[in-house]
Amino acid sequence: MDSKTEKTLERTREDIAVYSSIVEMMELAPGEMNHLYIPTMKNMIRQSERTIECIETGEPFAASCFTNPAEIFTSMDLHWYFLFKQSFAGGLPNPHMTEDLEALDHMGVPSDVCTLIRLALHYLDARLVPKPTVYLGITEPCDGIVGVHEAIRTHPDWHDVPSWGPDLIYWNDDESLAYFAGEIRDMVRFLVEYTGKPFDLDRLREVIAESNKQYGLWHEHSELKRAVPCPHRYMMSMQCFYQTNFEGGGRKENTGWFEDLVADAEMRVKENRPEAPNQKIRLLWFDIPPVWFEELFGWLEEEWGAVIVMDMVSYCPYTPIDTRDEETIFKGFARRVLMDPPMVRQARGYADNFLSDITRIVRDYRIDCVIWPGHIGHKDGAASISLMRERCRELDVPFLHIGMDQFDKRYMTPDEVKTKISQFFNAMGLG
Repeated sequence: MDSKTEKTLERTREDIAVYSSIVEMMELAPGEMNHLYIPTMKNMIRQSERTIECIETGEPFAASCFTNPAEIFTSMDLHWYFLFKQSFAGGLPNPHMTEDLEALDHMGVPSDVCTLIRLALHYLDARLVPKPTVYLGITEPCDGIVGVHEAIRTHPDWHDVPSWGPDLIYWNDDESLAYFAGEIRDMVRFLVEYTGKPFDLDRLREVIAESNKQYGLWHEHSELKRAVPCPHRYMMSMQCFYQTNFEGGGRKENTGWFEDLVADAEMRVKENRPEAPNQKIRLLWFDIPPVWFEELFGWLEEEWGAVIVMDMVSYCPYTPIDTRDEETIFKGFARRVLMDPPMVRQARGYADNFLSDITRIVRDYRIDCVIWPGHIGHKDGAASISLMRERCRELDVPFLHIGMDQFDKRYMTPDEVKTKISQFFNAMGLG
């Protein structure tokens, strides 16, 4: 392995070391929730190790985005890693986060562009992203992500990597979904051509059958979170998203984890023994969590008794895929890519996507207040703030817009965010 390739694996090796140390500490100090936290950490280790293994052996692998159907990769036995993985690493011990954010100040990209996008471009420029066999892009839900797709596709280090990106639709009618199903078929043809991995429809059916079970169990867990108090902290539902939408999605070994999750939630509801005690405020965090979520959400629970019952990542509106024939399978993928996942579901299209989700979540989960963090990169949502606030008035729930950066603490510090939330809770008579 040459020095240039070894450089791209620096962070991957560090990820393995960090996750392994966390698993070791959890195994040395057993807790009643460790049986649900440890498997996900081990899964993350396995994925990083597979990336290194593919590079060392020459096995083809992909860099992709979470919206591209994980079941297809699993059925083809094609390893892949999430292209923006490092950008979300602030939630775990990451000694490089400060220097990475400071590096953005010197990039030739405007500072009002989403920090997630700028971080991804920084990692690419710094040669800290493993160079894949193929790159599968994302072109939704915002103009910024289209720009980063083009920047990656034409980057000097990656210009020779075959790339694919979907042609998006705006509407959700049958004709539009049929068109986008054709885009997903093109992705499969692209993968077969450039990786040499075979595609088998029957094998795909098996994987989808397993992922349908996993999404079904996730939905059961979401239903159990309607209980007061909420049985689990926010991290459990975030793990559901990880287990279904990332590398290994549809793997049989993940189904047992979902069964254990539901069983644990059922037990906690029955025994009135929630993971987070002393709950007073049921909160909808209507966006992705900040990468420093533990610093904020842990404070919410301890200081205010506020539990994140639901957020965009934890929400599970996923539709089971009909495996009857090839047409129903790929139409199901089209729906899952564009109408179900967080951010894309809400922001790709008209404002009612935001409003209908707020309405359903507030009513279904007995939400006491809604917080729109207002990540600076989510300009699509910023255009709908007044509409979201008005909908919350109609639902008779308080609404807070913060105006923070989900990735960069320097834009608005955690203490400033906490002050805003505390003032809001006090003004609304919550807690």
